[in-house]
Amino acid sequence: MPDEPAVHALLAERWSPAAFDPLHEIDDEQVASLLEAARWAPSAGNSQPWSFLACRRRDAQHADVVGSLSRSSAGWAPDASLLVVNLCHRWVDGTEWDYSEFADYDLGQAVAHMTIEGVALGLASRQFRAFDLDALTRALDVPPHWAIRTVTAFGRAAADSATSRTPRTREDVRWGATDR
Repeated sequence: MPDEPAVHALLAERWSPAAFDPLHEIDDEQVASLLEAARWAPSAGNSQPWSFLACRRRDAQHADVVGSLSRSSAGWAPDASLLVVNLCHRWVDGTEWDYSEFADYDLGQAVAHMTIEGVALGLASRQFRAFDLDALTRALDVPPHWAIRTVTAFGRAAADSATSRTPRTREDVRWGATDR
């Protein structure tokens, strides 16, 4: 098998910890940097169909997010320094027309930029969808033309967190119609 191709260190170092350090605090500058990285993401027609709600521990909105967590994420997510609710501008206000048919994809790009910025800042991150969507939408009073898609947890990985960083195998990634 040929040598594995090299990827940038920021991509190779990104991983999702199983637990976060509950004593770690994220500062204002780091939060601003994460959100700025998302702002610079490409989007179809420069529509930028995303919004983010950054919630630090002890914030009222953080409690709203934690209150909506399913059992699978409630054991680790509250310890993250920051929970970012990732929202997509789905519809033109007052209609059922797509704001952008690429809105979900574009939001994913912005979240990816934010996650890599997190690595550059020395933060671990974990994206998830294990929460009660309806309850969180109500608690945060999300307008009907916006939709919560995921939440990203940021912080310092707990010392005893699982360290599996293995991406999918090369065989799981297809290069067109034939395997290479």
